[in-house]
Amino acid sequence: MNVFRKMMVSLWAMSAENLDTGANITRYSMYKRLRACLLELDIQPNALLAVGNSANMMYKIGLEAQTVQVANYPDVSIVDLPYPDESFDIVISDQVLEHVEGDPFTAVDECHRVLKKGGYVIHTTCFINPVHGAPDDYWRFTPNALKLLHQNFETVEELGGWGNKDVWKFVDEGIRGIPVPHKAWHPLNKLATKNDPLWPIVTWIIAKK
Repeated sequence: MNVFRKMMVSLWAMSAENLDTGANITRYSMYKRLRACLLELDIQPNALLAVGNSANMMYKIGLEAQTVQVANYPDVSIVDLPYPDESFDIVISDQVLEHVEGDPFTAVDECHRVLKKGGYVIHTTCFINPVHGAPDDYWRFTPNALKLLHQNFETVEELGGWGNKDVWKFVDEGIRGIPVPHKAWHPLNKLATKNDPLWPIVTWIIAKK
């Protein structure tokens, strides 16, 4: 990162200091929408499975559970979950499906298998995004692709996407990791809440078994 870019990132970070903030620019609207949906659905799980370093999303979207089972790759693979049928009330994954080294349908079917009847799955993933590792990058999903993957579920409670072309001008400058202020007047907030359905950066689904 050159000196000018470092200076710009520092200025953006300073502009958010002393303000209440949420997630970064590519997750802000998504987490806000998921939080609102969970309030409407009034989901109160006992047992939760967090796949692929996704436990942090719980707190971002206001989700609580009595017990949380963490299933992180490579110790646990979403295409072969080592849990009995109907073990959990909810299964979550945050930006995991694009990294599945295998059939995404198998991954979703495994989540369905370990869910109790009436349980929920929450998956977030991406559509328009640079190739990224952790450990590798294989797939991209539109909202309708997520709906197709979850065709065996009883209902789709929420299906969405967020993004806009302008975001990448700022992400290229290194501000992707800066938390977005909740103040509507802040430029980062305006950018993080601007949505063009034709250009979804992130996509998500809540489905009920």
